[in-house]
This record gives sequence, C-alpha cells and structure tokens, in this order.
Amino acid sequence: MRPRTAAHANDQQPDVRLVTDGACSGNPGPGGWAYITRDTKTGIELEASGGERATTNNRMELTAAIRGLQSIEKPSRIRLISDSQYVTKGLSEWMDGWKKKGWRRGKDPLANVEMWQELDRLRQKHTITVEWVRGHNEHPENERCDKLAVAAYARFLR
Repeated sequence: MRPRTAAHANDQQPDVRLVTDGACSGNPGPGGWAYITRDTKTGIELEASGGERATTNNRMELTAAIRGLQSIEKPSRIRLISDSQYVTKGLSEWMDGWKKKGWRRGKDPLANVEMWQELDRLRQKHTITVEWVRGHNEHPENERCDKLAVAAYARFLR
C-alpha cells in the first residue's frame, strides 16, 4: 500500500511493526482480538487484547487493526502484519474504491462500514504498509496474537 500522506512522513517518525489477529468461536459467536506493537528503533514492545460476547471474525480482525493503530500516538511509519486478507486487501486494494463509491460494494452498503471509516481516518495519520502472512504457520508474533485473541473470547465460553 502506498503512503497516504507523505507530508508528515520523514526520518523523525517512529517505525512501528504492528502484528494483529482476530478470532471467533463460531461466526458469529464470542470473539477476541489482539495486537503486538514493536518500535523498531527502541525495541519497545507492547501487546493488548480484548473480546466481545457476540461478534464475527471479520469484526475481530478489524478491531485488532484499529486498536493497534489507535495505540500508536505519534504519526508513524507502520508495517501492519495480519493473517486476514480481509484486512490487508481492504487497506491496500479495496478501501479507496469503496470510499469513492460512498462506502458501498456495488449497490450494497459496505459491511462494517464504521470500522473501515475509522481505518481510513487512521491511515491519514500514519504511513501504513501491509503484509499478509499465512495464519497458523509458525510466525511467532501471529501465533502469539492468536493465543491472546482466543484467550480473550474463551472467558465468554465459561
């Protein structure tokens, strides 16, 4: 994905690696989201997770990306890594078209439109590139995010 607002991109910006994942038990069902951020210059790493009693997998994938981006206060160069093609292709290929069409897919309203609009707002703040990774394929941070997301929804299964 090309940088959205090069005006604020410079060498003073932090470089952040953001890994995200969402999970659901049933779809819809209880869901969880998680992210890990790492400042590539300082090595400082943070992780967070949460869940909802009734949601969808796509909403949890989007929530992970949104919460992760929201957690980065300063405008930054962000490499967002996700196993969700919905998130990665949405950000890199589909979003501009949806926006031009009034946030629609063809004649139909766009699902999760408020979440996509928040991602659009966040990409105005940050310079975001996306990378898709295959899920459950021994990517250490993706595996960690998956465990955190599953643990977040597991509390709703008790």
